[in-house]
Amino acid sequence: MPTVQYEVRDNVAEIFLHNEPVNALDESVIDNLLAAFQRAQDDKTARAVILGSAIPGRFCAGLNLDSFRTGAPSQIHALVNKLYVKLCDAQFSLGKPSIAAISGAARGGGMTVAISCDLIVASDTATFGYPEIDVGLIPGIHFAHLPPIVGRHRAFDLLFSGRSFGAGEAMALGLVNRIVAPDAVLDEARKLAQVFSAKSPEVMRLGRAAFLRTIDTSYRRHIADAVENVCEVAATDDAQEGMTAFVEKRKPQWSGR
Repeated sequence: MPTVQYEVRDNVAEIFLHNEPVNALDESVIDNLLAAFQRAQDDKTARAVILGSAIPGRFCAGLNLDSFRTGAPSQIHALVNKLYVKLCDAQFSLGKPSIAAISGAARGGGMTVAISCDLIVASDTATFGYPEIDVGLIPGIHFAHLPPIVGRHRAFDLLFSGRSFGAGEAMALGLVNRIVAPDAVLDEARKLAQVFSAKSPEVMRLGRAAFLRTIDTSYRRHIADAVENVCEVAATDDAQEGMTAFVEKRKPQWSGR
């Protein structure tokens, strides 16, 4: 079973993460996700894209920590660059609207995957969070993404407390477009996709590109900087201790180095 599934249904490309048990992201999964977006970009029959999960109750738990614990610095840098920069570029050049359909937990890198899309539909039981700080890492891309949407102080709360929050709070903060029942998430995403797919594909392509350029405000440069920031933190003793403690299910002993 592929870790990323792709199909076209009613002129909509549907991409589903399927890496059991929690859709953790490693280099292979990210490569497959990028390839799926490229396929959707090239697919003339697809006029909109839905990104969801084939695993009930899970959207994406984020990066597989083994990649950070055992990978060489160059490997870690390449991994984060793919998740941050290449995913952003894939969405920017997609040429058609993308919708994240979240019916479960989205954490860490899962939040990165979700916010790369143009819209987010969530179930009323979906949960969100940036838990990187609890394992000695930082959600660097969200330093650029979150404050313009929710404000500096609320962003700091979410990014540095590591707490999880529900769909209602996400909606109030402006991070989610629609909230529906868990069994209606994909249907709602498909309804939205049909609204967009009924428009002129050329006007949609040009208009979306103009929209993304207008709102960019150096976002692309900021996420390139975020790659370096994440890798710098990942190289610290406390990052290694935090990730090891998480795997060993114990409280980390921070050294401050």
